[in-house]
Amino acid sequence: MSPLFRILSLAAACALLAACATVPQPLQGNFANVTSLNAQQSSANGTQVRWGGDIISTEPSQQSTCFYVLGRPLDNEARPVRNNNSQGRFVACRTGFYDPEVFKPGREITITGAIQGTMTRKVGDYDYAYPRVEAEVIYLWPKRPVVVNYPYYGPGWYDPFWGPYWGGPYWGWGGLYAPVIVVRHHR
Repeated sequence: MSPLFRILSLAAACALLAACATVPQPLQGNFANVTSLNAQQSSANGTQVRWGGDIISTEPSQQSTCFYVLGRPLDNEARPVRNNNSQGRFVACRTGFYDPEVFKPGREITITGAIQGTMTRKVGDYDYAYPRVEAEVIYLWPKRPVVVNYPYYGPGWYDPFWGPYWGGPYWGWGGLYAPVIVVRHHR
């Protein structure tokens, strides 16, 4: 199989998978294009939103559980994007008990619901106005696998057909192929 064919096959497979990406059914609907930073600065009470991000803390009480979240932009599946772009913080509260050992800090969630004003809490010594959402859906995303890249030095490097010495990094073929990816799941 030629290297060009492998690359084109991989690109076609990625395009097909991207075309199949859909928003999970509980998160579907029409929502206002309002970020938590916008809601913090203006009155958006009652506006239906779909926000997501990384859990900062989960605080259950007698009647409900509140999730303090570092907001992130959402991708085409409504999953928080893993990058350094924060959309501010928000708090989402929902009736019932949600276990803080399941909804741990750092886990990704997406919520839908209506904005219900703001509530002020300390972040360090700073008084931060969290936009508050009365959540209808709390969607906890599965943990992402940990990906470790190991270099692959081209055909022949540990390849029984080509032999162990042909096409390694010193022969110039090493840069033509993507690295081998080893996936380890969190426990």
